[in-house]
Amino acid sequence: MIHERFVLRSFVFVFVVLHCAHGDLSYSVQEEMKRGSVIGNIAKDLGLEVGRLSARKARADTEGNDRHYCGINLRSGDLIVAERIDREENCGDKPSCVLKIDVVLENPLELHRLSLHVQDINDNAPVFPKDIVKLEIRESAAKGARYRINAAHDADVGQNSVESYVLQQNAHFVLNSQTTSAGTKYGELVLEKELDREEQQEMKLLLTALDGGSPQRSGTVVIHVIVLDANDNAPVFSQTVYKASFPENSELKTHVITVSASDADEGVNGEVTYEFSRLSDKAQKLFSLDQKTGEITVTGSIDYEEGSKYEMFVEAKDGHGLSSESKVIIDITDVNDNSPVIYLKSLTNPIPENASPGTEVGIINVQDRDSENNRQVHCSISQNVPFKLMPSIKNYYSLMTTGHLDRELESDYNITITAIDEGSPPLSSSKTVQLSVADVNDNPPVFEEQSYSAYVTENNKPGFTLCSVTARDPDWRQNGTVIYSLLPGEVNGAAVSSYLSVNGDTGVIHAVRSFDYEQFRSFEVHVMARDNGSPPLSSNVTVSVFITDENDNSPQILYPSTEGNSFMTELIPKAAHGGSLVSKVIAVDVDSGQNAWLSYHIVKSTGPGLFTIGPHSGEITTQRDILESDSMKQNLIVVVKDNGQPSLSATCAMYLLISDNLAEVPELKDISYDENNPKLTSYLIIALVCVSTFFLTFIIIILGLKFCRKRKPRLLFDGAVAIPSAYLPSNYSEVDGTGTLRSTYNYDAYLTTGSRTSDFKFMSSYNDNTLPVDQTLKKSPSDFAEAFGDCDGSPEVGTGGHILFGL
Repeated sequence: MIHERFVLRSFVFVFVVLHCAHGDLSYSVQEEMKRGSVIGNIAKDLGLEVGRLSARKARADTEGNDRHYCGINLRSGDLIVAERIDREENCGDKPSCVLKIDVVLENPLELHRLSLHVQDINDNAPVFPKDIVKLEIRESAAKGARYRINAAHDADVGQNSVESYVLQQNAHFVLNSQTTSAGTKYGELVLEKELDREEQQEMKLLLTALDGGSPQRSGTVVIHVIVLDANDNAPVFSQTVYKASFPENSELKTHVITVSASDADEGVNGEVTYEFSRLSDKAQKLFSLDQKTGEITVTGSIDYEEGSKYEMFVEAKDGHGLSSESKVIIDITDVNDNSPVIYLKSLTNPIPENASPGTEVGIINVQDRDSENNRQVHCSISQNVPFKLMPSIKNYYSLMTTGHLDRELESDYNITITAIDEGSPPLSSSKTVQLSVADVNDNPPVFEEQSYSAYVTENNKPGFTLCSVTARDPDWRQNGTVIYSLLPGEVNGAAVSSYLSVNGDTGVIHAVRSFDYEQFRSFEVHVMARDNGSPPLSSNVTVSVFITDENDNSPQILYPSTEGNSFMTELIPKAAHGGSLVSKVIAVDVDSGQNAWLSYHIVKSTGPGLFTIGPHSGEITTQRDILESDSMKQNLIVVVKDNGQPSLSATCAMYLLISDNLAEVPELKDISYDENNPKLTSYLIIALVCVSTFFLTFIIIILGLKFCRKRKPRLLFDGAVAIPSAYLPSNYSEVDGTGTLRSTYNYDAYLTTGSRTSDFKFMSSYNDNTLPVDQTLKKSPSDFAEAFGDCDGSPEVGTGGHILFGL
């Protein structure tokens, strides 16, 4: 280490020390030196030409600080004090205070690091936390009892800090100086002579703290001793040192840590209160201590960059003055709350158009006040410009051209420099250097969504708006103007343009025609967004069109059939009980969802209250037992409604015949669709002739069977009568298993001898009181005569089936 210069200011010697290590310089200077004081000659130490310092724009910047503590005399090359340097302000309680100075020279760019060691001077006097210290001591206190006095704080360090304490002469106490493990000196009052409360109830002693500086400074505190009765146990902290950590920018009243001390005494002597015994001025504005609970909370704005670690001492005192002390260390964790700052140190503007590639245009410096990874910064510039950033020294970058410039082609450039740190989440900042930028069409339009969905109700009007697509283009002017169009394609074999159209300026999609949900339910089209650049750029998006159903179809009744001039009649036995299944109405609706939910209602009937219909199943059942007074011919009008809005419906007529004997079947001639229909009589006459013909044929067959009976033994039929399908009329619709009757019915035919009439007897179901549909009566009485022609008995027939008349 070489002593370069001595400066004497008001009997204070300033030692300026210079040494070189790996290209860096180190100087030493005392704090509070006057502005203009010479620290060292950097031109000589760095081997620079003094005459070139001005041309190379030599300057000294303080790292991580906007303040300029040092300057350069461009005429002499001296490094001088440019601003007041306060060691306590910059370094606080740190034993060593070093400021980092960057000496920057341009053309070419050079960076030299300086370490400026700031030496402490004795410019701060010791200060006690309080002006008056109150001690309550019982008169029974034994000789040699010790009472701790909070240490005085001196902002200076080293020998300029507190060195000793002096106690005012008195008859009872002497002072004993102590040193903590952290090197802090404090005083203890030692009782040398017993107290007598009756002789003296209180006394005031003056304690003086002296530092080791020159000239020596001091601070005083008044110790107010109040003589009380005995209190022989001091509070004891649960820990000697408390440590806490929390992030910067924490909210006010945030819990930091809770200290705890216990006192073995009882009553007032065991009541412990807490207070800071030693606390820096900065920490006093940031933290508070609850006297009763010992909780330390945040009361100010915590900034890691202002202070990353705080140390304080907490005193626990019982009701009568006994106390103990514990140390609290609070570490502040860094949060990435400082964005990088970009400084434009030098800029040549305007740029000659004949500047060759690689010309240095400007010098950029980037700083981030955060620590560790949060301060690691990456810089970049906007793309498609003939410039680049070249890393130089430390956080310095050179802005250089990468190609030939032509003012007639591009007259202006706007270069955006972006700095991003490595924090989580990363913070960034940008700075625009106005050298002008001419736009190039390098950004295609981008749709706001990856795909679009449009919903339209069927039967829409042409021109109906389905949806709107939007694309953004970050380019300028015509390069950023977006035009929309439909890509060629087909929907159900037709051109997509026959279904949809798109507004080229707004992106609004309209329907060209009316859609039908029953024809197709969805389709896809592709929309292209193209800008007006040269050449134009484009992007595509898929638009899915979904057609929603509308209640535009009435229910269709499948059974009973409402087509043609035929009608169906249900035959009901007179012995049918209440709840017996009579028939079922089957209907469908080609709509979907609730529009296809069907409900069934009887709107008109011959015998009110005799029949009911399931509102959801369509099954017609008897509500009560059939009475003799009930009309044999029952007509029902059933309406089927869907659940759409508005509801659509369809009606059908159901004809029921209450009878147990087939002989009564011809009377069906009086049943018609319309009692006022004049053609019904003719149709019934024709039907009667047909029935008579079948009856005669039935008699002939019986006679033939009787003739053959002489050769064959008499047969007794006991079982279900199977009616071949050949006997079914052509216009009968078989509905077994599809919904006419959910439960099939069975009929048993009993043939007896000695009877000229064959009857069916209605029997109970083989399965849950149901009858198989495939054995239901579907033919006229003459058909049954052919099936049972060889029987001369008189079977009883239950008439629970269908009778179909073709008119």
